[in-house]
Amino acid sequence: MSEGLIVPPGGGRKIVTKAQEVTFKVTGDHSRTGSLFEVVVPPGFDVGAHVHTRSEEIFYVLEGELDLLAFEPDERSPQDWRSWRAADGSAPARAGAGSCMFVPAGCPHAFTNPHDTPARMLFLSAPPPDHERYFEELLEILGTGVPDEAAVAHLREKYDIQQITPLRYDARRTQ
Repeated sequence: MSEGLIVPPGGGRKIVTKAQEVTFKVTGDHSRTGSLFEVVVPPGFDVGAHVHTRSEEIFYVLEGELDLLAFEPDERSPQDWRSWRAADGSAPARAGAGSCMFVPAGCPHAFTNPHDTPARMLFLSAPPPDHERYFEELLEILGTGVPDEAAVAHLREKYDIQQITPLRYDARRTQ
């Protein structure tokens, strides 16, 4: 017989660093189809534009605002995705609480918190468990203070993440 899972408010396995706070709500131990995380995005954190060839993702903003990108731009400039534009005129969007972004495999995407206060989002990744392992290892790297770019690049390659623009965060803004 299969058993369901109820995770109470504040429940789940939490990893906290100066760069991000991630709470694992549903993992590959529970589901064959997806992993669900609650993520606190600190001021100034920018995940950088990137692509997955195998994963689909859904982002749902719970609190605060995030700038979001989910389209193929006319040109993938390697410095700042926030200036990207698509052939149809699409541009990155400012997304408040209740906003949702779906990212199919192969679609460039990114998020950043441009404000001085943290934002919170739910993040669904399919299939599991790659993103769980990626988060664990990434937060370990970011928890040291200044991100080791070579270590982050190796990690992203390991977990099917083609980085287009750099991951950025200011540890001084998160204290």
